[in-house]
Amino acid sequence: MPALGCCVDTAVAVSPPFGYPFLRDSTLPAPEIFSSGATNDTHWSTEHSSDLYRVDGWGAPYFTVNSNGDISVRPHGTDTLPHQEIDLLKVVKKASDPKNSGGLGLQLPLVVRFPDVLKNRLESLQSVFDYAVQSQGYEAHYQGVYPVKCNQDRFVVEDIVKFGSGFRFGLEAGSKPELLLAMSSMCKGSSEGLLVCNGFKDAEYISLALVARKLLLNTVIVLEQEEELELVIDISRKMAVRPVIGLRAKLRTKHSGHFGSTSGEKGKFGLTTTQILRVVKKLKESGMLDCLQLLHFHIGSQIPSTALLADGVGEAAQVYCELVRLGAGMKFIDIGGGLGIDYDGTKSCDSDVSVGYGLQEYASTVVESVRFVCDRKNVKHPVICSESGRAIVSHHSVLIFEAVSSTTTRSQELSTVDLQSFVEKLNDDARADYRNLSAAAIRGEYDTCMLYSDQLKQRCVEQFKEGNLDIEQLAAVDGICDFVAKAIGASDPVRTYHVNLSIFTSIPDFWAIDQLFPIVPIHKLDEQPTARGILSDLTCDSDGKIDKFIGGESSLPLHELGSNGGGGGPYYLGMFLGGAYEEALGGLHNLFGGPSVLRVSQSDSPHSFAVTCAVPGPSCADVLRAMQHEPELMFETLKHRAEEFVLNEEQKGDKEMAFESLASSLAQSFHNMPYLAPQSSCSGYYYCNDDNIVGVGAECATGEEGFWPYCVA
Repeated sequence: MPALGCCVDTAVAVSPPFGYPFLRDSTLPAPEIFSSGATNDTHWSTEHSSDLYRVDGWGAPYFTVNSNGDISVRPHGTDTLPHQEIDLLKVVKKASDPKNSGGLGLQLPLVVRFPDVLKNRLESLQSVFDYAVQSQGYEAHYQGVYPVKCNQDRFVVEDIVKFGSGFRFGLEAGSKPELLLAMSSMCKGSSEGLLVCNGFKDAEYISLALVARKLLLNTVIVLEQEEELELVIDISRKMAVRPVIGLRAKLRTKHSGHFGSTSGEKGKFGLTTTQILRVVKKLKESGMLDCLQLLHFHIGSQIPSTALLADGVGEAAQVYCELVRLGAGMKFIDIGGGLGIDYDGTKSCDSDVSVGYGLQEYASTVVESVRFVCDRKNVKHPVICSESGRAIVSHHSVLIFEAVSSTTTRSQELSTVDLQSFVEKLNDDARADYRNLSAAAIRGEYDTCMLYSDQLKQRCVEQFKEGNLDIEQLAAVDGICDFVAKAIGASDPVRTYHVNLSIFTSIPDFWAIDQLFPIVPIHKLDEQPTARGILSDLTCDSDGKIDKFIGGESSLPLHELGSNGGGGGPYYLGMFLGGAYEEALGGLHNLFGGPSVLRVSQSDSPHSFAVTCAVPGPSCADVLRAMQHEPELMFETLKHRAEEFVLNEEQKGDKEMAFESLASSLAQSFHNMPYLAPQSSCSGYYYCNDDNIVGVGAECATGEEGFWPYCVA
């Protein structure tokens, strides 16, 4: 705890560099200097940052800290060569720099996708199952299925179909639009890849799935409810299509974490044992029992341990064998999702944000559990499928955003004259608190200092409410009390960093279910972070903040921003492992739309990467349309109002030019992103001077097709 010194020279009041002098007179002793704590002289290195932010834990094998202090992406995982690593800061600079300086002119926030990482994830998943199959003598194969709900982005789905076509990778849909995109995508995929139809179904959904079967897509209709069977039987007969049917079983096995709530006997989806028997009976009576070929189940996302995995897969394998015994034409066992992500790098079995196994352990456990039950029951080994969406897409996407400002801990300094004026206005009780605070400081009684400091502040607040203290005096007591708290180590060292982001749009799982993601500065990692902060977004909502971080931390180590004495320039943060669900779940809270998107592939260029696609984020007009507003009509209304205001008002200067400038600015506002724009790119806005309204870049914009005409003819 910092020591509290006091000045014995009663004739001189010394003001400490960042503190306040206490008034010295016969009645008020004045402790004047709180000594600062010892500084950490340890040389900081990138290894320190890697340990501090656990990059090697959650990031391996795709993310690391390079020698420049930046986060590097290793696009091919462990097979990445040193010259193939991609410096994430260089990617952000390429995206955000103006076009006239060689950049792409994209505005942050920014999602950067790395299809090479996606390819590596697919290949790694297939590889570990292939190894488990071969090493255990399993007599069937593994083929994965990607659930498009995790990320329905066109390029993500198309990449998965392309990268997975060599090993029969398929898609899973849970709604009619997802089924349509899956059907279209699978036309270019493997003919053996499964198109698994999950979710609640009506006649239209089932008809569409049967059309897919007619188009020679390997489609399986999975029954989530018993009532769906009658529709499948009836519609398939009318369409003269022999369906392939699966059923989802409600297992008894479930895990106790947050993501296990969808599993077990009371889970949202699936059939009970009694319902399964009725389905088998109806299919047999309809002469369609051979159509029942797939068993699907889902223990829950983020399965924490292989012990729980083995328990659930073993139970499902028993159900599979019973269906074979009852005469169903079984071929596939679909273990659903559940392959977890180690978001915090701890490899813990007791956490919703970690898992206690790797890819190979997961695959070996699944294969062994199915093989053991089938061998005991003398049942032919089924094809093993999984819907490991989170594990496939999480790593390939990084959300980049900027911290634009932070709260400061520096308080207003008071001169001796100011302090004298402050004390003179205090009532008797407040003066007594001030006297006691000074005496306690001299004695070094820190707990007593805080007691009298709090009392002093409260009495001054009461005086202010009564009109007996002015606002300057209230600020003075705040400054004194903040200084005391900081000097004795009792102040809150955590700052608020304001970030150019909407939590609700880009990280909805944090707000909705307390899902944690690793968040790290993507540069300056060769410097020691000297502050701790929480992140507050742009929305007008108190929930729009991140105050929980991996490792059980309630704040994040951060560097000083340029305005707070740092090295200047933008300060970029990255949220990692968010490629699954976040983009699909994001809404339009406060009408903040989605981020800009960049696709980056590894190349032999000087910076080791090439941009293959760049898409600006939604404009203000785009998000307004999403809420049924009509931006074109809104602009016309505002333009007429501007015309009435500017052209009809008596003012000096060129009124017509002023109107053009104002109309131009209004039109540009509709086409800009809702997020904060860099100052250098804030063209088209207007300001008022003494003479008239002048546009910044007042000439008429001639943007892309679709921009509205807003210049005076």
